[in-house]
Amino acid sequence: MESSNLIVDFIRAIIRFWLTLDKEVLKDFLPAEVLSQVQVSGPFVDDQHKITRRLLAQDQFNKESDLLKWDESQIASFLAGQQDINVHEVRRFELLVKMYRLLDLKYNLGFQELRRQLEQATGSGFPEMEQLLADLEICDTVQCLTALLDHLEQLKAVILSKKTFEAREDIYHKRHIAVDIPSVYGRYSERKFDALGLTFRLENLANIYLERLPASLNLSFITRATFIRIVKYLRLYLRALKIDGIISRRLESYVALLSNSLGIKRFSFTQYLDIFRGLSEGVKDVIYAYYTNIHQNNLSIIIPQIGSVHLLAKYRNLWEEDDKDSDGRCFNESIHRLSEAFMRDLISGTFGLQHLDNFITRIYQLLERQRELLDEKQLDLLMTYNPEKAIHEFNRKSAHAKNLILLGNKGFNLSLLSSDNKPVPPGFIITTEIFRCWPVVSSFYMARNEFMKQIRQALNQVEEKTGTRYGDPDNPLLVSVRSGASISMPGMMATIHNVGLNAEIVEAVAATPGKKYLAWDNFRRFLQSWGMTMGVGRETFQALMNDAKAKHRVKVKSQFSPEQMKELALSYQKKIRNLGIGIPDDPWLQLTGAIEMVLASWDAPKTKGYRHLMGISDAWGTAAIVQAMVFGNLGPESGSGVVFTAHPYRKVRRVALWGDYAPGDQGEDIVSGLVTTFPISVEQAEIDGRPVDFSLERRSPEVYQALLSIARNLVYEKEWNPQEMEFTFQGPQASDLYILQTRDMITIKKKERFYVFADEDQLAGQILGKGIGVSGSALAGLAVFNEKNIRELRQKNPDIPLILIRQDTVPEDIKEISMADGLLTARGGQTSHASVVTLRLEKTCVVGCNALQVYETEERCVIGGKVIQLGDPVGIDGRKGLFVAGRHEVKVEMHILPI
Repeated sequence: MESSNLIVDFIRAIIRFWLTLDKEVLKDFLPAEVLSQVQVSGPFVDDQHKITRRLLAQDQFNKESDLLKWDESQIASFLAGQQDINVHEVRRFELLVKMYRLLDLKYNLGFQELRRQLEQATGSGFPEMEQLLADLEICDTVQCLTALLDHLEQLKAVILSKKTFEAREDIYHKRHIAVDIPSVYGRYSERKFDALGLTFRLENLANIYLERLPASLNLSFITRATFIRIVKYLRLYLRALKIDGIISRRLESYVALLSNSLGIKRFSFTQYLDIFRGLSEGVKDVIYAYYTNIHQNNLSIIIPQIGSVHLLAKYRNLWEEDDKDSDGRCFNESIHRLSEAFMRDLISGTFGLQHLDNFITRIYQLLERQRELLDEKQLDLLMTYNPEKAIHEFNRKSAHAKNLILLGNKGFNLSLLSSDNKPVPPGFIITTEIFRCWPVVSSFYMARNEFMKQIRQALNQVEEKTGTRYGDPDNPLLVSVRSGASISMPGMMATIHNVGLNAEIVEAVAATPGKKYLAWDNFRRFLQSWGMTMGVGRETFQALMNDAKAKHRVKVKSQFSPEQMKELALSYQKKIRNLGIGIPDDPWLQLTGAIEMVLASWDAPKTKGYRHLMGISDAWGTAAIVQAMVFGNLGPESGSGVVFTAHPYRKVRRVALWGDYAPGDQGEDIVSGLVTTFPISVEQAEIDGRPVDFSLERRSPEVYQALLSIARNLVYEKEWNPQEMEFTFQGPQASDLYILQTRDMITIKKKERFYVFADEDQLAGQILGKGIGVSGSALAGLAVFNEKNIRELRQKNPDIPLILIRQDTVPEDIKEISMADGLLTARGGQTSHASVVTLRLEKTCVVGCNALQVYETEERCVIGGKVIQLGDPVGIDGRKGLFVAGRHEVKVEMHILPI
């Protein structure tokens, strides 16, 4: 039978299939249509399953390869004990094991024998074999094959050289006394003779690597990137042919065409098909020129003269004694059978030819299959796709590690921080290569399957680093899936937290002492982030939260009991289901669904609107970051926040931490302005007029100092721009701190001219409340509450500034914020969505006016008992954080900026 080293792996897979009944272990060895017909039960499977299960119970058996260590008596003894198994099935298992052992002996023990011969050759005129031995220790198919071909070419040069080498004979004669038979023994040594012997041995080993070569290339589908490796492999096959004395200009020409095509951007799919048809014809030319044309006629003359008696044993069964004419001459049928068998053996023995033919045929068939499944546009896109660029792990060193376009701004910075051993939760980036090629990756099952396999492998690395397992109720890994474009668009695209939670897992976590509140709070957050990504408004969930607070008479959610938090989470789940939104229970489907939603959020209306306002190109696309969750809601000593590494009002590089944090909470609530936040540093608290004792510097000094150290290292030593960092701490220690993302800080433009209210004495009696000044300066205008208000008043009074008043803002509010001249919110801090957006749009803004109650649908707000309605004159001061009643005159004032 014809065989290859791949059959060894195939037999292992068969034994594994019998043991596990999992057909997936066979998919690398069987065509899809054959695999689909494999049964996992029945007369040819059930008994083999019993045998292999019993085999697993043996002390000497842990994996398939252990069968190679058993001697024949052990195997026979084991099989003799299978009295309740059909004898034919026992025999079938016995034969498979026998074949496995013989093939392993043929293919996998060859190098051990060769090692001894190479060591001998090193000391007898071929010192270069020492380097080959070292090269063969490298478990890389391409490197090992290249080294073997290098040395085979050197040996060929020795064999064909015109130089004469001295021969050495160490021959001893002796006579067997008993029977008087003369015999000889000893060694004959001559450089060309020894080179020839080494050539035969190295070719046998090289054949194994030639067979393995295609397996080292991902041939589930083909793209332009695949062709880079294919060209390299084709050249290795041509080198093997040349060593055997075969040169084909046609093959070399088509390999050159394929190589040159890689530099042409608009090279069509059909052109690649033409090249591989040409390569296939090149193999046919080699067979004709070197075999058929030379031997065919001669064989028709020689075979009849040989006769069956003189044929080699392996050919005798092809000779039919009755197949003769009246003169006793062999008929054509026998000649054809013998000629074909002889030619096939001759061709299969040619160094590299059959392997080259199989490689070309496989690629051509894959190309044809892709053409059948995809239209022209999809084919063109697929050819530009590079799967090697699809996923990047945070701390992996690769050619893509510093590609900002590929990794996106968020992913790029996380990768840098992780590589620099900063405390970043492990994760990976699904790059913009996937976004760019998503129309074909998502629709072409072979590309999608390969992408899913890459995600699984990257997730395995996160599991290993965290000591958790995704989807495991006993020790679950939860992840966040976030967007990350090259051009930062804060809050505009999708983010899904706590992906990997379902009813079973949350119940298992909740059963752990002290974890019940955490489990159900995380589940609630997961449901909300999924629902909002699917278009459910934040106010829908806020209404449920407010109802629960009223029902249980609590002011903040941290006061809910674990059972009350469970009740709230289930109310979120019920609401989502009533709205017709399905969330998969399967954690894997959650992850893939979350990734797809993040990619799709690039084209969400609010994201498009933001890009239009900011003049950002639609062509960038987004990466998606999958990152292990860390929990700021573990308890009162944990928390989350967003910090600037410099004073947001001062255009200086001095590191001074400034921002917002909340104990016992997660970062999304802080960015959204949904919780009461506290200042980061004592300096900030004093300037903002907030309690110093609630600052992070006082409450969690170790976490604060760790943040400060990271900020100083990045700005002073690494020379980064001032940063805006999102962080979470799971406890009071420095080791509990994690950096979730960072980006260049947006500061207010350096100005010396500001607007101030002209009459401070008159203003003092009109102050309604105080918040946090974010941007701008004094602004007097009219109160508005929605887009409709803005349009109406702008038409009536086009020259009067309009101040938008909101409880808080969400990314969908970008249009209204851009239309208004100023923004006032009841919630939020320096790092809330409202703050970030108004800074970018250069609007006047005051946030965190806690005494303010806003009734947006009623177009009014209330503060300190005073009602402000649509069109009422009001003012805000983006520097001092003031909210004042009435329209007060403003004037320009010169200021020297503090440092």
